[in-house]
Amino acid sequence: MVRILLVFALALMPLTSRAIEEPGYEVIKTFDNVEIRKYAPYVVAEVIVQTSASEAGSAAFPILAGYIFGKNKGEKKFAMTAPVTQSAEPMKMEMTAPVTQSAAANGYRVQFVLPKTVTLAMAPEPLDSRVQLREVPSATWAVIRYSGLWTEANYKEHLDKLRAITVAAGIATQGEPVLSRYNGPMTPWFMRRNEVWLAVQ
Repeated sequence: MVRILLVFALALMPLTSRAIEEPGYEVIKTFDNVEIRKYAPYVVAEVIVQTSASEAGSAAFPILAGYIFGKNKGEKKFAMTAPVTQSAEPMKMEMTAPVTQSAAANGYRVQFVLPKTVTLAMAPEPLDSRVQLREVPSATWAVIRYSGLWTEANYKEHLDKLRAITVAAGIATQGEPVLSRYNGPMTPWFMRRNEVWLAVQ
């Protein structure tokens, strides 16, 4: 039943990401296929799943979809938005190398962005205790966009490119890289919009 719900929910995501709402941002600078974006604050529903990077989205999606489809106090339903983001929760230890999705991690944080009209104060309380609500503060991100399959190799290739470009440009970044996916699995691989984000210091 969960798998059926997951497939149905993902199928509702449109072929083109511009058909649904995204968090508001301003492009500050563009260079070498990278955008520096200033995001306004936005509210997310999130869950941390104890699984591999490749399985995190599938594990988290039915939990978060349950919340936006009415599994909350008041049974309020929300429209799908984009992107669905994923980042590693680092282990409580000193890491001497950059953290990638395949590196040691204490699970993965997966987020659904809630519609812009929803504030943290007005968002209904989740019935599933695994779902947490949080306001993401305004921040500046370095972003690289790419298409293709949701593979570790594709993600790492573009993360490495983003790191190299930002270093060459003298832009300091911090924190965990974020994988952002804008389309459902029914979207042909060559039409998918994927992004990697790095927070700018």
